[in-house]
Amino acid sequence: MLAPYTGTWTRGDAIHLLWRTQSGAGIDEVDRVFSDGLDASVARLVGTRPESEEFIATESVLFQSARSSRSIAALKNWWFYRMLHTANPLAEKMVLFWHNHFATSNQKVRSARNMAGQNQLIRRHALGSFGDLLNGMARDAAMLKWLDSNANRKRQPNENFAREVMELFALGVGNYSEHDIKEAARAFSGWHLRNDEFWFNKNQHDSGTKSVFGVSGEFGGGDILRLCLAHDACPRFLAQKLLAAFVSPHPDNATTEALAASIRAHDFDMGKVMAELLRSQAFFAAGARRTLIKSPAELVLGSYRALGVRAKLPQSVQLMAELGQSLFEPPTVKGWEGGRLWINATSMLQRANFAAELLAGDRYGRVARPVRGTDYTELLLGEAGETRPPGKDPLGHIQFILSTPEYQLL
Repeated sequence: MLAPYTGTWTRGDAIHLLWRTQSGAGIDEVDRVFSDGLDASVARLVGTRPESEEFIATESVLFQSARSSRSIAALKNWWFYRMLHTANPLAEKMVLFWHNHFATSNQKVRSARNMAGQNQLIRRHALGSFGDLLNGMARDAAMLKWLDSNANRKRQPNENFAREVMELFALGVGNYSEHDIKEAARAFSGWHLRNDEFWFNKNQHDSGTKSVFGVSGEFGGGDILRLCLAHDACPRFLAQKLLAAFVSPHPDNATTEALAASIRAHDFDMGKVMAELLRSQAFFAAGARRTLIKSPAELVLGSYRALGVRAKLPQSVQLMAELGQSLFEPPTVKGWEGGRLWINATSMLQRANFAAELLAGDRYGRVARPVRGTDYTELLLGEAGETRPPGKDPLGHIQFILSTPEYQLL
């Protein structure tokens, strides 16, 4: 299990927590988290807070518009709005995390309805049971299309889904054999899609005996998922992914094993796992701060939250795509690999241009007036700096911060 954080609670700690869990925060949020302390703030982040009436009304209109128009562009607008305005930002960030983990692209699925259904499935389990999420994704229409499940037939097993379950969803490379994949593919035969719904095609299911991970039986697909969850590699694989997303790109073995033990102890309940992680010494360690390169989502959403931007949805969604993260369209089955790949000479120029355009006009939305007395160096970089009150070019000061290499980190 992870050792709890025992340091003195500071405003820098509060800002670190907010940037990692919800991609930025306004000054009022920082004040509240600093005042409430770590335990109360983490409980609020992993809990479920009621949404505002305005959010519910606007989100519903955007979602219904996307469903009725069958437009993936409209669906992207809906999701961006949710990520920016929800009262439960950690849950929404976890939806994006799992979307990348179970990377499925509309470029092949070609159905806004299916992509919306998968997104809602992920949201139901984002801070719940990973086992339930894994089983749900195995029967999800978008996933079945994405990994060609209708081609998996008794006499000609298709290995796509079985391979991705082991390599990318549950175990990681090196923790299974080619024989395991071939046998698992037989178990998933007949897991088909009909009328855009999961359909167990009994006539195309191989009901014979299979041998997976050294265990034999007349396994079906659900049995393979159960065996994957019971495998020693599963919690360790998930621990590595969570640490890389929330703590450090290169977590040490001791921290990985401690978090893996927590995942197993909590029976894959990701809400409990995240609560422990966010209260841990590992999360707040000096060596873990400012080690993650912001994804386009973290950069854009964080800037908007910190500066109170009223976003223009289509332009903001397009901006994220230009920076390398097009919602509902991860580039491969491995998702967005992120890290250093987010940054190159071209993307740094694009990020600097975003900072200039955000502060100079309303291409992406209006920035709220700077709050007098706010230390924007602290708010945006997590460290105390020079306070620039209105009247001394605060927007220029903010633009400078947003353009720095340091601001690309969280």
